[in-house]
Amino acid sequence: MAILIITLASWVMFERSDYTLLSYVSNVLLLLLTILFLWAKSAQILNRPTPPIPHLQLSEETINEFATIIRDRTNTFLSVSHDIALGKDPKMFVKVAAYLVLISVIGSLTDFRTLCYTSIIVALTVPVAYERYEAYVDSSLIKGNVKLKKLYIRFDEKFIKKVKNYILEKNKLS
Repeated sequence: MAILIITLASWVMFERSDYTLLSYVSNVLLLLLTILFLWAKSAQILNRPTPPIPHLQLSEETINEFATIIRDRTNTFLSVSHDIALGKDPKMFVKVAAYLVLISVIGSLTDFRTLCYTSIIVALTVPVAYERYEAYVDSSLIKGNVKLKKLYIRFDEKFIKKVKNYILEKNKLS
């Protein structure tokens, strides 16, 4: 609940003040850095201990693991993109095209800030609602899946088989 309230408050703050996340983060870091700098300087003047700041450092192993993961994901992405561009994977092309159209439609309906806020709200509330109403949701999804399969079979019989037969007949005549 606290996360939802903080998310709502941050969304209202950003939406109403036309303040961007980047400028907010920059100002908070500037304030933090200034406070720590003044604390350290005043500690030197007053012979007090400096602020307890841990020494943060990434190990070479961690960086290599991260780089390997990024490289593997990038290579997979490039391989799939290459196959799509050469026409080798029409199913993946249709999936990518559908997702890009969906992203375009969602992007035209809302701005990025509201989309992030809505995504956080959905990500926090849907699992809780699913746990509470799991049996009802599962039965509804099974019924919907059966109906979609029946619809696909009718669509396949009416349109796709006719197109396939037309293409086969045209190839036989050629």
